[in-house]
Amino acid sequence: MGVPGDNDAGARVQALFDLAPAGPDTFRVVPRRPPRSGPPGWARTGPPRLFGGQVASQALVAAARTVEADHAVNSLHAYFLRPGRYDVPLDYVVDRIRDGRSFTTRRVVALQDGAAILNLDASFHRDEPGEEAQPPSPVPRAGPPEDGADPDEPPWARGRPLEMRVARGATPGVRRVWVRVPAKLPDDPVVHAAMIAFLSDMGPVGVVSGSLTLPRQSRMMASLDHCMWFHHPARADEWLLYELEAVAGAHARGVARGSLWTLDGRLVVSLVQEVLARPTEEG
Repeated sequence: MGVPGDNDAGARVQALFDLAPAGPDTFRVVPRRPPRSGPPGWARTGPPRLFGGQVASQALVAAARTVEADHAVNSLHAYFLRPGRYDVPLDYVVDRIRDGRSFTTRRVVALQDGAAILNLDASFHRDEPGEEAQPPSPVPRAGPPEDGADPDEPPWARGRPLEMRVARGATPGVRRVWVRVPAKLPDDPVVHAAMIAFLSDMGPVGVVSGSLTLPRQSRMMASLDHCMWFHHPARADEWLLYELEAVAGAHARGVARGSLWTLDGRLVVSLVQEVLARPTEEG
């Protein structure tokens, strides 16, 4: 994938999460279409949909703006309700569900023209000690990022402030890519958690599509809901191995399961996404 310059990527991440106060527990942003994004000739068929990972990541930032700093994000569950649009103001309205000593819960509704396009529930946890356990790491099998291959650059991925490398040693039905923001980001853990939420929406639809018989162009496909669990803090500006596999498909829906690992083999995020996979009449 084409790599934006360091300054460009850092500035675009900063702009992505520049949410302006717009009322009590409400934050506003006007989404702009990234440069080079969208398929050639998109204006003839209408503008591309707003990337769901962008909406979810901004909703997470909005939630975090209302939470004490000693509570870090530990999980989220987002439902994608309607397609979002570029160049239309987007309001994130935060509901303070609960403030606890150990856990804080927030609900965020993203609105465009008064209609909800996303609902996100997020949990924040004050750090406390506990035993650690994780499955065997796929990092040794993936090889180092510098040995990875340049991925095909689909139109929907163009212009995003990310660098990706296809990991070696791929197995059937499993997608492994190294990914990072190619710029030094602030030390704010919310920024890194939000960027990980952003990039985690890149891949589940394709993995589910690849597990089905009909080609992708014969299906209407979109993210339906997205769940993440943050086991450890991680930096989005350092290489992360993103592993995805299709779990099941039925009733015009499919499910993908994923995980993100650091270079030293630490599992930092687990996730599951449900995907719409509806055959079109032409298909």
